[in-house]
Amino acid sequence: MEALNKIRKAIDVTLSSACAVIFAAMVIIGTYQIVTRFIFKSPSTVSEELLTYSFTWMALLSSAYVFGKRDHMRMGFMADKAGPGGQKILSIIGELLVLLLASSVMVYGGVTITKLTMTQSTASLGIPMGVVYTIIPISGLLIVFYAVLNIVDLVSGAARGAKESN
Repeated sequence: MEALNKIRKAIDVTLSSACAVIFAAMVIIGTYQIVTRFIFKSPSTVSEELLTYSFTWMALLSSAYVFGKRDHMRMGFMADKAGPGGQKILSIIGELLVLLLASSVMVYGGVTITKLTMTQSTASLGIPMGVVYTIIPISGLLIVFYAVLNIVDLVSGAARGAKESN
């Protein structure tokens, strides 16, 4: 169990750092785009495309991070009425459903769409669209990993996040 917590901590640090770096890059690129558009009257299509893809990457990575922390939003009106045992069962069922969705849609579907779009290039950057789409299966794998860890935590009684603090 200690090894899993160390792995989780390392992934948490990596994800939060990656999101911070992407966000900082977005601020710089966004500032550049504003300057070129409004001061020099020559908008940069490369920066616009880069911002769009960076935002997508940051959103997917940060959602995996938040899911791993179990700080995501939930509708607790049913779970709050159940006792502690019922809340635990509902949490495990929720984690299993997320695991199923992430593995089928994000991992399997993400790999499929990534393969299909490797021959297409982005308009301004000129990189394969498949490279842009690789974040889908990556974040899906992270969510699957976190779901498994969350289930282990729930079963062992070491659950994290807001769900168990009610």
